[in-house]
Amino acid sequence: MKSRPAAVTLLLSGLAAILAACSRPPALPPQPLRVVFFSDIHTRTEWDTPEALRMAADAINARQADLILCGGDMITDGYIATPESAAPRWQAYRAFHDAIRPEPVSAIGNHDLVGVEPANGSPPADDPRADVRKWMNLSRTYRSFDRSGYHFILLDGIDITRDDLKYRGFIGPDQMAWLRADLAQVPADTPIVVVTHLPLLTRFYRNANGQVIAPPPNRAILNHREVLDAFAGHRLLAVLQGHLHVHERFEHNGTTFLTGGAVCGMWWRGSWHGTPEGFLVLTLYPDRVESEYVSYGWQSRRPANR
Repeated sequence: MKSRPAAVTLLLSGLAAILAACSRPPALPPQPLRVVFFSDIHTRTEWDTPEALRMAADAINARQADLILCGGDMITDGYIATPESAAPRWQAYRAFHDAIRPEPVSAIGNHDLVGVEPANGSPPADDPRADVRKWMNLSRTYRSFDRSGYHFILLDGIDITRDDLKYRGFIGPDQMAWLRADLAQVPADTPIVVVTHLPLLTRFYRNANGQVIAPPPNRAILNHREVLDAFAGHRLLAVLQGHLHVHERFEHNGTTFLTGGAVCGMWWRGSWHGTPEGFLVLTLYPDRVESEYVSYGWQSRRPANR
């Protein structure tokens, strides 16, 4: 029996692939998606903050969101802690996290890195991200997933510098390569939402100071242009970001940038630049984002001198 010529075999396999694709049901268009985005919890055990977190969890659950996203800084001062001293704060954070439904999907913040420069003189941790991976059951601190026709990307923009700044906002080469490979698998018309602790873009410093001023290197992602350029040809619907403890919203090149305030407000001292303790409630549509900043009503109990 003669074998088919290679060209015929290739043609038949191509026709089979086309027929298989035609037989699949078409992908459903993105549906409106209700999302809660909270950030900068700075969990600790002093000053009745576990009670505050119970209030915050109840307020988040009352929104009956389809998806819950966390923007990082789940605990406070992990940078100067040891895994042992950070454990009570992780335990308190997990009680908050586990009370929320559906379970939050979390990015990491600079305070979630444990043991970079322990204040008690202990040797620095070999891997400052090991603690957050353990407590949050993460295999990696940057990742992506799909939900209801939207593609979500969680970035890890914290680059340890071990200088006076301690860290800077930066997406390194390995993560950039992963991001480009991830985007290569995403159809051009899919709405994309990015979650990052350090902002990609912010107008806070301009607005707060009344002049054009660049954010310090440890307050925003320095190579933001490189990151945003990676989305060329894609539909970057929104960027959800934290770190600054303020609520801001603006549009840039068709993308909505939302800085999500802070669950802890001014580090458990009340409001910060007019933003009280709270979180964002969003409704995502394929072509727009509706948003509301919600205060959950906590009255600070942290002493003024602490």
